[in-house]
Amino acid sequence: MNKKEIDDFLVQTLDVVGKNLRETINNQKEVDTKNGRNDLVTNYDKNTEKYIVSQIKEHYPESQIISEEGFGDAPKNMDGLVFLVDPIDGTMNYVKRKSDFASMIGVYLDGEPYVGAIIDVMNNNIFHGGKGIGVRKNTELLENPEDKHLSDGLVNLASWLVLSNSYNAIEIVKKSNGLRIYGSAGIIFSHILEGKEIVYMSRLAPWDLAAGRVLIETLGMSVCRVDEAPLNMLKSQVVIVSTSNAKNEVLDTVKSAKKL
Repeated sequence: MNKKEIDDFLVQTLDVVGKNLRETINNQKEVDTKNGRNDLVTNYDKNTEKYIVSQIKEHYPESQIISEEGFGDAPKNMDGLVFLVDPIDGTMNYVKRKSDFASMIGVYLDGEPYVGAIIDVMNNNIFHGGKGIGVRKNTELLENPEDKHLSDGLVNLASWLVLSNSYNAIEIVKKSNGLRIYGSAGIIFSHILEGKEIVYMSRLAPWDLAAGRVLIETLGMSVCRVDEAPLNMLKSQVVIVSTSNAKNEVLDTVKSAKKL
């Protein structure tokens, strides 16, 4: 597989997606719920996914597709070339705020991170790349962020973690420079790639995690499960996305709560 070719394909596809979502942002939307009143899906989520899936099938017909809204293939394994698609990441933000949402495509080869791309739709910035080709913000090559400690940066934890103090979340926040919450994994990944925040902790579905994991690991940072079990790209899991130094400190803080 030509990694640069796939990278170009992802950028071109997300460029079209971003343009369409920006042009239609004020259009009336058909809004439904999935797993609760705060888990939204719109006709634009579905139509965007259909477009991305159609492009993948046209250009990479032998690949498998895992997608949030169910228009992919629902594979049982990660063999071969696998695309993981999140058409609108942060649908609540898309509907309520009309900002701070993303579209993401992660590509894996035989289960290993290969290429990823995330578009911050309203700011029209595409973060893309993979190991061997680097990570770019549009055309600008990004450098590895500084390996900061927990006490030297901002953290982004899912609201449910903080409200329930799961995994000693409040203590993690206390040890940091402060808490930020955005409601979109793609937006948070872009912040971490640029060094704006140093920790992200949440329960992520495969399509939430796939693209960001590729880019984060390419820039020398860490993605791990909170229980330190191997990552499973076919299941939802609570993950820590962070600098290496902060990862160790977050894991120590999580473990300290279990000893109490």
